[in-house]
Amino acid sequence: MKKTNFFWVSFSDLMVSLFFVMLVLFAVAIGFSESERRKAEDAREASEQQLKKIQEIQESTKQLPEEYFSYQPQYKRFKLNKQIQFQRGKSEIESQYKPYLIEVGKSIQSLIERLKSNERSSNFEIKYLVVIEGMASNDNYPLNFELSYNRALSLYRLWKEEPIIFDPEICEVQIAGSGTEGLREYAGFEEYKNQQFLIHIVPKIGRIIE
Repeated sequence: MKKTNFFWVSFSDLMVSLFFVMLVLFAVAIGFSESERRKAEDAREASEQQLKKIQEIQESTKQLPEEYFSYQPQYKRFKLNKQIQFQRGKSEIESQYKPYLIEVGKSIQSLIERLKSNERSSNFEIKYLVVIEGMASNDNYPLNFELSYNRALSLYRLWKEEPIIFDPEICEVQIAGSGTEGLREYAGFEEYKNQQFLIHIVPKIGRIIE
């Protein structure tokens, strides 16, 4: 009888010990789950804040003056308000357009400088890419791609002569020519209007400093 009592006492002690072990493991599991939940929430909040900052940066590049530019949200690009005409097969900018195009360059330069010193951008590790894209009308000219590039290059050289120089520490300028390809607005009797400059201002976001 004594042996039987001893057995049940030992068994009950074992069960109590197992109960406490399970209780401790349960508490640890709950604590770990709560910690992981908080980490997930913190990561989500950080991602939302970073997304908001990125959206602010993207919106800031749309501050070019409406006097010179029209923003096309469907294409996410700027076009010049004034139609710049070239002689067929020529890339030289005619003198009548130069004052307007010089003001265009100054307004872009001013925007980049403003973004550089903007307090909202002070915590961003960011640079900008300005793309000058030349386009050509589809008039069966055999060298439209080269021609559109040379027209964009003529605009860039005009700016440098002024001089309108973009700080290479924060801004890279690229020259592009899309010829008769790309997103084109006009066709038929308005085809000549595709002979234009497009300006793309692209923020290059590196590390976002908290």
